Amino acid sequence: MSRKQNVKTLAEAREQHFNRIGKPVTEWARENGFKPNLVYEVLRGRILCKHGKSHKIAVLLGLKEGEIAR
Repeated sequence: MSRKQNVKTLAEAREQHFNRIGKPVTEWARENGFKPNLVYEVLRGRILCKHGKSHKIAVLLGLKEGEIAR
């Protein structure tokens, strides 16, 4: 199974955006206008992230390719 180079796994996204720089998920969520619980659900892989806020979170974290509608 091949995966596109710029798409990260859940573990890679957690490492790059939170663990490596020491930023809490709650802080990132608030800075980007999301509820922390929704970001945690995306990072746990419990949401499909096909549309809406979960899609935007997944794109911003590099979990999927896509565009963010304005």
